[in-house]
Amino acid sequence: MKIWIALIILLLLCIDVNAQRCTVRGQTPATAFPVCGTDTFVQNQVPLCTNGNIAVPGCPDPDNEYTDRNPFWYRFTCYQTGSLGFVIDPLIANDADDYDWQIFDITGRNPDDVYNNPSLFVSGNWAGTYDKTGASVAGNNKVECASNPNLFVNTFSTMPIILQGHEYLLLVSHFTDQQIGYELYFGGGTAVITDPLQPVTKYAAIKCDGTTINIKLNKLIRCETIDLNGSCFELYPPASSVVAANGINCVNNFSTDSISIVVDKILPAGSYTLKARIGLDGNSIIDFCNNSMDTSIDIPLFFNGVQPTPFDSILTPGCAPDTLYLPFQNGIQCNSIAADGSDFTLTGTGSETIVGAAGVGCTSNGVASIIKVWMNKPIVNEGNYTLSLKTGIDGNSIIDECSQETPTIYSLNFRTADTVNADFSITLIQGCKVDTLGYAHDGAHDISKWYWTFDSSGISLDQSGSYYYKYDGFKNIKLTVNNDLCEDTASAFFNLDNDVIARAIITPGVELCPSDTLFYRDSSDGNLQTWYWTFGDGSFSYEQNPPPKQYPAASSNSGRLYPVVLIVKNDINCYDTAIVIIKALYNCYIAVPTAFSPNGDGLNDSFYPLNAYKALNLIFRVYNRYGQVVFETKDWNKHWNGSINGVAQPSGAYVWTLQYTNKDTNRFTSSNGTVVLIR
Repeated sequence: MKIWIALIILLLLCIDVNAQRCTVRGQTPATAFPVCGTDTFVQNQVPLCTNGNIAVPGCPDPDNEYTDRNPFWYRFTCYQTGSLGFVIDPLIANDADDYDWQIFDITGRNPDDVYNNPSLFVSGNWAGTYDKTGASVAGNNKVECASNPNLFVNTFSTMPIILQGHEYLLLVSHFTDQQIGYELYFGGGTAVITDPLQPVTKYAAIKCDGTTINIKLNKLIRCETIDLNGSCFELYPPASSVVAANGINCVNNFSTDSISIVVDKILPAGSYTLKARIGLDGNSIIDFCNNSMDTSIDIPLFFNGVQPTPFDSILTPGCAPDTLYLPFQNGIQCNSIAADGSDFTLTGTGSETIVGAAGVGCTSNGVASIIKVWMNKPIVNEGNYTLSLKTGIDGNSIIDECSQETPTIYSLNFRTADTVNADFSITLIQGCKVDTLGYAHDGAHDISKWYWTFDSSGISLDQSGSYYYKYDGFKNIKLTVNNDLCEDTASAFFNLDNDVIARAIITPGVELCPSDTLFYRDSSDGNLQTWYWTFGDGSFSYEQNPPPKQYPAASSNSGRLYPVVLIVKNDINCYDTAIVIIKALYNCYIAVPTAFSPNGDGLNDSFYPLNAYKALNLIFRVYNRYGQVVFETKDWNKHWNGSINGVAQPSGAYVWTLQYTNKDTNRFTSSNGTVVLIR
């Protein structure tokens, strides 16, 4: 924050001065000076004004002190990626002259976005320290925030990296309210902001009045380098002499890429050459990087003579057109176009008529290079039409910018296409594994292109064909058709639900204690018609959900297995099978052994509670003689092998505790005892 402790009165005066909006060219982002890396830019004085607040990412701004105070703005383009170095050097060494700066990347943006978009920030320096500032190797940080001028803060920031093809704005803000100016020069970095391209003419044309030549350049040039007497140009053969040259829109801008050249007499029809020359001001046209226009390149011209602008072109109508667009070689006076369209007549296959006309984008001097005419209704059918020019209700046909009326001898022919319809037909053959979709379009109205999409899984460019679905679900078919002019789209939705998936749910579980009852429930998917259960003991059922069933206890500790099979069938005779293996147990009485011997002989090698099939929330712990827990588990199928962290524990007695809840009775049980580890 800039703190002016002893200058309260001056601060109040500054607030009043900076309430003025900036109006001088170069003091707003939109009117920024174009600059180049080759020259030193000298600003002799700085008018006092401000436009608004500037966001400085990384710097706190509780009092809205970051503004473009007494600013000048500079615009440049990067032609080679690299670091940007520059210096802002006050013209008079002054220990109370504070300049600040900030760079913005405005590529593809409105320049005024610098006031509301912090993401445009590139780098900056708002230090309150006086004297030179800029970006150089002397900088320490990407940005220096506002500061007390009595406490030194580096006025140089690190050189930012700028990118080839990007456009930038440099704000130079004079915090102290003096009109002392400065020099701005670039250097020290690796970036290139100097455009090496010479100005040349992209195209040129003689205006229909025969006295004006308009040229378009390949780049912006400095308006002040255009010699107003036209001495920068010569015309051959010299049927007329160049007497003036003006940069278009130079009044409010520093630069232009368009020049209007005036000759002293109307040119007769014929071919000409326009040559660029060194003017009486000692230079040819120059850009902002001091590249001069190439005077060795001739500019060819052809002029038909002063004559009416022909009615000779119509843009190809689109699909179902209700408006026609007519381009002209020269501008047409917008007020010469009859608003009711009576300058035009339409004849052809249909019954459409012209009901209105107007210039497209009429300029400030009232001319347009395109006329649009519209009809009472769209043309939706294929046909041949003729648009003719005639004298309108206003007493004339159209009149060009050179006051020449186009004769009513012209007619233009055009053709329209049928509108199209993308409606299609489908057939569906359902299968057990694959469903086949047949699709077809009638191809009417000269359709030549088909684009089918089948959900996100496939496409087809054929008029008809087959598509195969392997999975059920909601499906979306979309077709877009085109006859090279008109286009239409149609969609169809349907649900495939012929998959069969067999699922059997058996409760209370697949391990069956003696006297337990099993319950069977079908949870299969599909349009099912039949169910067939077999229970592994010779019994079966055709019910969807068979009645409960008990199995006899196993005759040995190893138990007995019973395969339960469910076979389901849907309405198109597709089958699926689910198999669940039931294990009938010999015993479900929970017991804890009194000894074990982890010697690897396969007999009593580990220690755990036996038959804990009905134990819920089980906790089993083993303690050594010091009361330390040597084993703990909540899963009765996890056994203690007589070691801790791989270290075998000594032989002897160990204490165990067991807690659980019986899932049938919901009764909590807690027990303990000892076990002998035998080595």
